[in-house]
Amino acid sequence: MARIVVIGAGMGAMTAAARLAVAGHRVVVYERGGTYGGALGRVERDGFAFDTGPALLQLPAVYRDLFVKTGKEPLEKCVELSQVEPAVRHVFADGTTADLPNASRAGVGEALDAALGDGAGVRWAAFMDRAREAWDRTRRPLLEEPLWPNWEVLAEREPYPSVPHKRLLRRERRASTLAEVGELELGGDPRLVALLEQFALAQGLDPRTTPASAAVLPYLEQTFGVWSVRGGMRALARAVYERCLARRVEFVFDAAVTRIVEKDGRAAGVELADGTTAEADFVVAGVAPAALESLLSGAEVRAPGGVPARTGLPSRLTVLLALSGGRPEGTPYRTVLHSADRQDELDRLFGERPGLSDSPTLAVLRPGDPDATPDAAHEAVTLTATVPAHLEVTEDDVRRVIARAEAVLPELRDRLLWHEVRTPADVAESTGADGGAVPPPALAAAGGRLLHPSNTTGLAGLFTVGGWSHPGGGLPHAGMSGTLVAGLIVEGPEFRGSQ
Repeated sequence: MARIVVIGAGMGAMTAAARLAVAGHRVVVYERGGTYGGALGRVERDGFAFDTGPALLQLPAVYRDLFVKTGKEPLEKCVELSQVEPAVRHVFADGTTADLPNASRAGVGEALDAALGDGAGVRWAAFMDRAREAWDRTRRPLLEEPLWPNWEVLAEREPYPSVPHKRLLRRERRASTLAEVGELELGGDPRLVALLEQFALAQGLDPRTTPASAAVLPYLEQTFGVWSVRGGMRALARAVYERCLARRVEFVFDAAVTRIVEKDGRAAGVELADGTTAEADFVVAGVAPAALESLLSGAEVRAPGGVPARTGLPSRLTVLLALSGGRPEGTPYRTVLHSADRQDELDRLFGERPGLSDSPTLAVLRPGDPDATPDAAHEAVTLTATVPAHLEVTEDDVRRVIARAEAVLPELRDRLLWHEVRTPADVAESTGADGGAVPPPALAAAGGRLLHPSNTTGLAGLFTVGGWSHPGGGLPHAGMSGTLVAGLIVEGPEFRGSQ
């Protein structure tokens, strides 16, 4: 039985802790804050409740597997999962609306044909067929296996099978970026382009430079669906925490780790802010890269020849709305309100004049969860926009976001009781990430700049888990990282992932 210290109580860290405890190890989690869940925060006020992190779950199979492997009660016995229907309503800049069904690629094509016409659904369906090939080629190395030592293979090869386009007196062109996929393969229809690029923007990725391999993002959602959890994603975090407790994982809250102890060239424990030391055979760090570096006394975090940590990523601006009046019948859970000025939004997010666009792409979440409101005569709504990290949000920015939401929330100002704001500074405070940056999932191609560092490090006995390490950000990816770390510790370097 090994002694294992886990730094942080995020979802990836708790997944690793539960799996390691089941394998017979003694696991202690030290969390600098007063609670578990990492990015899965929850705001409760006057009977209203809001998620401050992810609000929808993709690939619930990741957490189903965790609960099967760590106890008798399956996931559905611990949380109430529901498929969201429709999966999303898109409101495009020209006012066109499209409701896309959940986990039905054929249904999505039909909905797009009906809403956009001109064979839009056919073009999208052909694109999704190619996206499936990219998914099949990258699923195991990017999600289910430890990062390959020869990760350059993933970096150099573009798994998306773009189709050639011949131009009169010009060289044949193939799409190499997501923006080029929209231009060349989706006919340049601004609505289809907006639909495609929204998947990148939601992850903080610039579609003009993001490789075509990002086609796996819409494929994942439209093939496997999206799910809500009664009580919000905080209920999922609580279920994982309780499973850890059932497996005798020990949690110590309000316990900041100040140093990773090194002995004989390997991690040997941690030192806490109160001066005490906890010895360990292995240390698992579920913290942002800068925070991890500060815990080491000059040791190299990155494994030799490994992938460098991601930098320069955007953050999130979240506005929580407490409204009078109930949620109307038939209201979609999620509406995406697309920007009326694509170029301005991209320049503000990724260019030299960072700020909030006058017309940001906005996700409007209206859960309809009875646990989120005082009663049926009220509604809790969350507005989310991708914004630059370090952005100092102004009152004018918040007013602009609320004004944008009026397009899909009639009589919003008359219904508004109060609002709260979560800025990049708040994200930085809760996660420790520089400027409140939010990590995206790992993607292939693009020279490896969209990969994340491996779960092993340059210091023996030290492993990394969570969104800032392989396979990257997002709830399912966090769970996968925990699975990989547990496998690497239990089985050793020969571990090759789930079969």
